[in-house]
Amino acid sequence: MRTITFIRISTLSILTVICFAVKVLGQSEIRPAHVGLVYPLSTNGSQASKYVNHFSLHVIAGLSKGETGAAISGISNIIKESSSGAAIAGFSNHIGNITRGAAISGFMNMARENAHGAMITGFMNHAGKLQGYQVAGFANFANKSDGSSGQLSGFMNRTDSVNVAVTGFINSHRSAKVQVAGFINTVKDADVQVAGFMNVAKKVKGVQVAGFLNIADSSDYPIGLINIVKHGERQISLSVDEIGTTILSFKSGGRVVYGIVGGGVNFKDNAETRYALQAGLGMHLFMSSHFRLNLETTSTTLTDFHKVRFHKSAFGVYPAYRFGNRIEAFAGPTINWVHTKGGIGENLAPYYIWSDHYGNDKFKGVYVGGQAGIQVRL
Repeated sequence: MRTITFIRISTLSILTVICFAVKVLGQSEIRPAHVGLVYPLSTNGSQASKYVNHFSLHVIAGLSKGETGAAISGISNIIKESSSGAAIAGFSNHIGNITRGAAISGFMNMARENAHGAMITGFMNHAGKLQGYQVAGFANFANKSDGSSGQLSGFMNRTDSVNVAVTGFINSHRSAKVQVAGFINTVKDADVQVAGFMNVAKKVKGVQVAGFLNIADSSDYPIGLINIVKHGERQISLSVDEIGTTILSFKSGGRVVYGIVGGGVNFKDNAETRYALQAGLGMHLFMSSHFRLNLETTSTTLTDFHKVRFHKSAFGVYPAYRFGNRIEAFAGPTINWVHTKGGIGENLAPYYIWSDHYGNDKFKGVYVGGQAGIQVRL
């Protein structure tokens, strides 16, 4: 009798455990797969937002609580909480958190909170906090980001802190290690800035390279035609070289590197094109309170504003002495490479250490010359 009672109790206990396990499994938020057309026409039905899936495939759009593997939709994926796999959509992905993995779409990726992975899209990426990489055909945005993040876009990148940002038009950041833009970079603190037109920064540790203008509070190595550096140097310079070209130039830059842009006239009687335009780059070396050595490389053309027939590239070494705080006199040797067309300007140099006539009416030559001048610090 006792044996029968024990068997009954054991059977009842086993049945209770099985029923409880079935109930728990029935209420589980994990699903191995989620397949459908569009919400709620799918295997998870109207409860799709409550489930985390290992794999999802939807013809139009899919809705889920989370994804741990691949989620593929013809138009959009909507993942309310986290995605740790690959979310791939023809148009857009809308995700709460990208914990790892990637979001890939034809038009737009949106991560409401963290994006710890890769966001790749044809038009725009946006994240609450970026901890990975964004690649977009048009623009990348993130409210916050860490210093290890990267952005690549066709037009614009914007967030607070980034490791590397490359864009076709504008980068805008609070801090960046490297910014590369087709038109303009703006940042508070940067290591390196490279822009087709202009860079704007507070402090730059390394080089600023711009096609035209650099602006900064502190930048020792700005490379551009004009460099407005608050703690740098700006000068107006008047110089004359061995072929009689007198140039009034504006020299601007940081503590070490500066840009040169100027214009002038050639006063020699045999000059057929009298007007001169000049651009270049300089460097200050061996600086003391009154003496320093300036190295400059310049490109000068003589023109009548119709055609350019004379061009001279020069590298000069100019010892300079400063009188007081503003006035500086300099003079030194140059090595010059000349290219002319139609014989114009060929006889301006006193002699050539090497020369060659080629083509129908072209000439090139190398000679040693000199330049002297005076400049005033602004």
